Amino acid sequence: MANSPQARKRVRQTARRTAVNRSRVTQYRTYVKKVETAIASGDADAAREAFKIAQPILMSGVNKGIVHKNTVARKISRMHRRIRAIG
Repeated sequence: MANSPQARKRVRQTARRTAVNRSRVTQYRTYVKKVETAIASGDADAAREAFKIAQPILMSGVNKGIVHKNTVARKISRMHRRIRAIG
């Protein structure tokens, strides 16, 4: 266990940041899943709408530091290609 005041504060800060980041990762995954299910259903309009909503959320994940920018770029590119293939 942390013994110095600075170490105790770091434990508190880490717990707070972990909770925030978990929330962001969950939101990121949820929106990716919404796009994936829309693509799987074969409905091009629903897939486009879900993609349009998800894209800024995925990019905000880059700015917040939860995922690497190339990872998001790759995911967006692949989703977009699959949406175009539907319709």
